[in-house]
Amino acid sequence: MSDQKLSFKEMCAKFDVTPRTLRYYEYIELLQPERDGRSRWYGPKEVARMTLILRGRKFGFQLEDIRQWLLIYEHEGTEAQMQAWIELADRQLAELDEQRAQLDEAISELRQLRDDTAASLGN
Repeated sequence: MSDQKLSFKEMCAKFDVTPRTLRYYEYIELLQPERDGRSRWYGPKEVARMTLILRGRKFGFQLEDIRQWLLIYEHEGTEAQMQAWIELADRQLAELDEQRAQLDEAISELRQLRDDTAASLGN
């Protein structure tokens, strides 16, 4: 990975996030860019972390879970982080399965109600 550093604006553009989002991730210590006066510079480590953060958000993980997971790597290493990832993924998969079941039930009920209403109108 290149040692090139990205500015705040470049980081926002690269990941298609708002400045507010990037500042918030810094505030909750998901990212820790280098500072030079008021300027912020994001190196390869921060770019990699941002990639993982956004992937975690895509899968529905809470930011605190992502933060804790990233800390495991820093304190315990790759293997511990991978084991924690499996546990987090299992938990999230169960949650998503439950949400899908609830959505399937709601769709079925709505479809039945729609069909019953259409039938009562002779459609």
